[in-house]
Amino acid sequence: MAGLSIWHVLIFAIVVILLFGTSKLKNLGKDVGGAIKDFKKSVREEEAEAAKIQQPRTIDAEVKVSESPIKS
Repeated sequence: MAGLSIWHVLIFAIVVILLFGTSKLKNLGKDVGGAIKDFKKSVREEEAEAAKIQQPRTIDAEVKVSESPIKS
């Protein structure tokens, strides 16, 4: 049998918990989760930047920006 049974998985989990302890595994989970969150955030920012660059620029949009009054 090439696959893992539920007993193999349980024994592996028990050995990992005994070797590393629950606090180290919890910290590892937090670190991995934070890294994934940061990666997703950077991908979203890059996609937004690429979408902004690909927008066609028109003369009307540039005129509106330059004509907007600056209040001081």
